[in-house]
Amino acid sequence: MGVYTTEIASDKIPSDNPIHQRLLKAYYAANPYVKGDLLELGCGEGRGVELLAPSADSYTGIDKIKSVTEALSEKYPAYKFSDGVFPPFPYEDNSFDTIVTFQVIEHVKKDEEFIKEIYRVLKEGGQALITTPNIKMTLSRNPWHEREYTADQLQELCLRYFKSVEMKGIAGNEKVMQYYEQNKASVNKLMRFDIFNLQYRLPASVLRIPYEMMNRRNRNKLKSSDNELVKSIVHEDYLVKEKDERNLDLFCILTK
Repeated sequence: MGVYTTEIASDKIPSDNPIHQRLLKAYYAANPYVKGDLLELGCGEGRGVELLAPSADSYTGIDKIKSVTEALSEKYPAYKFSDGVFPPFPYEDNSFDTIVTFQVIEHVKKDEEFIKEIYRVLKEGGQALITTPNIKMTLSRNPWHEREYTADQLQELCLRYFKSVEMKGIAGNEKVMQYYEQNKASVNKLMRFDIFNLQYRLPASVLRIPYEMMNRRNRNKLKSSDNELVKSIVHEDYLVKEKDERNLDLFCILTK
């Protein structure tokens, strides 16, 4: 479908493979929780549709990019897709048994309303699964993100509405962490030129184009220097762990 920025990692771009596999892991981790009517908030290009939808009675996906949801509707006519900016969500109270939303909340301006809306459209006893980057492991400011969270911050936000919040994380094995350390070293080389700390002082809108250029260049460089490592990473190299500052992503399980 072709919406390929470094913020929307692709399984079609070889240098994106470690990030694609990391995002894919969330869907494998979520599968045992899926039941009944399933809603995916921010379905993107449908990375997880084929993994999750067969475990549900119905699948509904929503994303802000209309061309993506139109393409998904054609590819998966048995499922429902719509486009829209949220929150709020265009659904009735108590509509879904399961909600998944992966790498989305960091893009949402009104994050508390986002959690409140998830609570509203979940059925009693339903569960929502959220992933988002762990700010403790972020290498630089991402100007596409409104904010990032520590595990404690996200947990506190969700507990304002949910009675049960289980905080886990997605971590990497030695192979993944080798890639992470190479990435960290490469980013640090770039950041040494930011002597005025402009990445945190300039508006996000100004930073997006240079961030995109440097991020793509960095991924391509890592692939060139260690092609076998980049190619060899699979979703099994990412692990669901208990809450820990070294987790790459937060993996949060909410129960209504």
